[in-house]
Amino acid sequence: MVTLRVPSGEKSALRIGSGAGFADDRIEPAVRLAESGDIDYLVFECLAERSVALAELERRRDPERGYNPWLADRMEAVLPTCAERGIRIITNMGAANPRAAGTVVAGLARDKGLHGLKVAVVSGDDVLDLVLDQPDLPLLERAGSVGSISDSVVSAHAYLGFEGITDALAQGADVVITGRVADPSLYIAPLVHEFGWATHDWNLIAKGVCMGHLLECGAQVTGGYFADPGYKDVPDLADVGFPLAEVDDEGTFTIGKVEGTGGQVTTDTCTEQLLYEVHDPKAYVSADAVADFSRVRFAEVGRDTVLVRGARGRPRPGQLKVSVGYRDGFTGEGQISYAGPNALARAELALEILRTRLDKRGIATGSTRYELIGVDSVSRGVGKAERGPLNEVRVRVAGRTDSADQARAIAHEVSAMWLNGPAGGGGVVCSVTERIAIASVFVPRSAVTTSVTVLEA
Repeated sequence: MVTLRVPSGEKSALRIGSGAGFADDRIEPAVRLAESGDIDYLVFECLAERSVALAELERRRDPERGYNPWLADRMEAVLPTCAERGIRIITNMGAANPRAAGTVVAGLARDKGLHGLKVAVVSGDDVLDLVLDQPDLPLLERAGSVGSISDSVVSAHAYLGFEGITDALAQGADVVITGRVADPSLYIAPLVHEFGWATHDWNLIAKGVCMGHLLECGAQVTGGYFADPGYKDVPDLADVGFPLAEVDDEGTFTIGKVEGTGGQVTTDTCTEQLLYEVHDPKAYVSADAVADFSRVRFAEVGRDTVLVRGARGRPRPGQLKVSVGYRDGFTGEGQISYAGPNALARAELALEILRTRLDKRGIATGSTRYELIGVDSVSRGVGKAERGPLNEVRVRVAGRTDSADQARAIAHEVSAMWLNGPAGGGGVVCSVTERIAIASVFVPRSAVTTSVTVLEA
């Protein structure tokens, strides 16, 4: 495959599409972006906090796994079109095993006759040894230090910045696969590479952070997770399109979507996404800059097109955040439904029986939830008189335990309600899952080194 590229630093505008906003996101909207979005880059952001830790467990079971399970499906769907049109792909679907993911994508490219396509793998986020060697590192979300959980730690991955990706792009990569990278960094890298931005121009980098933050959750900025019928209506959400940004070399950009796709891009959808997971709009800390969103302004300049201006920045932190995954016991869960007249009373009796039986069995739990889905599972403590008549209720019991056997016992008692509880119970679902919890620490940026490996199809 031969791809003609504008040399780095000579572009005046760039179009970047969001191909995914989480691990299990839809695939068809990314195909629409590749086919009809006139984009230069397609970015798949697919890692949540626990995703890498869970992927690490999978890699330990099978050294050839540990990457996003939808990797091959996504690449199968978009790779030929992207290769034909010179669209470069950036993704963190490598999760805990970016090298294996790179091998998969290079193999797919060869199978499709895309000879010469370059797949770059960015490594360096796995800092397990570094973290375990410092047992006094304080945990951020809970009391204690790394040493207090060291026996149960399964992973430690640093949130890298854009540098590894820009190195890969400079080496001519058509596809860049990373592990844990700060979400906006996936989007900042093309701007730095194509526009030749100075990596310490904090205002420019902060504009990239703003753009990346608006795109990183995919359909959340085009009406997904926004719609609320009668209050915030969104057209044709069944065919919602994923967003794209058109950015100039000064960092001014618009957010839009492919014409003809469902959803909408408005100042409201952009405002909600801008504030999503932001504790302090004046100091949104990323691996690449501390962004100030307090002066960001939106203007609708066309149908489903919003102009974004005003982000400013300060120097990036001297430390990198690390997500540490550790084993945290097991969860036993069971659900059963009651329907028809007097359903609520039968469901409440079921909960009373389950509490008594689990107490008698002496099952030790760190926390247990007894709830009626549709009644009080979210809004706790709703008075019975306020509930009104209900013709169907679902009982749920879940508890955290130290052993798998105790978790099985919780699930088993719910399953036994088929014949040992109130009338009319059915639709039992039970599960036992190992719990992987996340804690965070900071490590010096200077202690983390990235590397790039290029595979050729």
